[in-house]
Amino acid sequence: MALIAPSRRLRRTPFSDGVEAAGVKAYTVYNHMLLPTMFRSVEEDYRHLKEAVQVWDVACERQVELRGPDAGRLMQMLTPRDLRGMLPGQCYYVPIVDETGGMLNDPVAVKLTEDRWWISIADSDLLHWVKGIVYGFRLDVLVDEPDVSPLAVQGPKAEDLMAAVFGDAVRKIRFFRFGVFQFEGRDLVVARSGYSKQGGFEIYVEGGDIGMPLWNALMEAGQSMDVHAGCPNLIERIEGGLLSYGNDMTRDNTPHECGLGRFCNTATAIGCVGRDALLRVAKEGPVRQICALDIGGERVPGCDRLWPVMAGARQVGNVSSAAWSPDHDTNVAIGMVRMTHWDAGTELLVRCPDGDRPAVVRDGFWA
Repeated sequence: MALIAPSRRLRRTPFSDGVEAAGVKAYTVYNHMLLPTMFRSVEEDYRHLKEAVQVWDVACERQVELRGPDAGRLMQMLTPRDLRGMLPGQCYYVPIVDETGGMLNDPVAVKLTEDRWWISIADSDLLHWVKGIVYGFRLDVLVDEPDVSPLAVQGPKAEDLMAAVFGDAVRKIRFFRFGVFQFEGRDLVVARSGYSKQGGFEIYVEGGDIGMPLWNALMEAGQSMDVHAGCPNLIERIEGGLLSYGNDMTRDNTPHECGLGRFCNTATAIGCVGRDALLRVAKEGPVRQICALDIGGERVPGCDRLWPVMAGARQVGNVSSAAWSPDHDTNVAIGMVRMTHWDAGTELLVRCPDGDRPAVVRDGFWA
């Protein structure tokens, strides 16, 4: 593949110097920023993530900050998840939808105070949609992108590494909760969350000037734990059923089609702009849905476009992400399949670039 030419439109991160020193081999573009995708190889990074601890530059998970008296009302307008019981100190996974119920993003919402929120977004220009809602409804809230860059620590030894840098109190943070911890005199939000199934934390680094000091402190403290620079891993995320916005779902899909219906309290999420559309979907049910599929044969090539899923001569869906899994000795895949063929055990064909492959719908993901 041709190289990506750097420019000011493709932003570096506060951790880019550390990523480059660690020998990054590949990037993708995510929210107009560089996101590492491989250091040694995808499979070597996968094995290390499952056995040790990695530090990830995920500064591309930009924050949309809501600040002001109407911040809570605005947040509820964006999502069909009922936020009335959410307290400061909590993080919620929130589908964000448009007026048709289509997915615009699937971020983590961080409730800092009653009138201040961060929306830690996936890859889309959500800031513009949120600003449009504020303007259209004349809400008393400031919406902006703050100087906040997440740094993730993921893997089975993540808690030990975090405790070495921030103290043992970090161990008390519950899943999808956060605490405030000091680093070099700066207060940082630290949440127990992350884009892997291996456990870990996300540090919301407020102020890019301390990015590399924190990176270096984690690397130094983790030497005895075999710490490496890492990144979200394609194989591990597919095994865990972690969806990628823009790959596995777009605004053409509703949360229910994406298997996210459990995060939709449509009947009680009063004010959500897509509520009326989603009430119909919730009543009638989706006609297609995200599924896990085993694809037979040798390791599949890279999946950089939709692969048709066939039942005989009829197309019944698409595969959007796929990779060879060393732990499960099969090609693992995420696909969107029609209701007529989404039952576990259904045998299908996937039209891969190198030819048709047999595939079987699974009862669930691998991890």
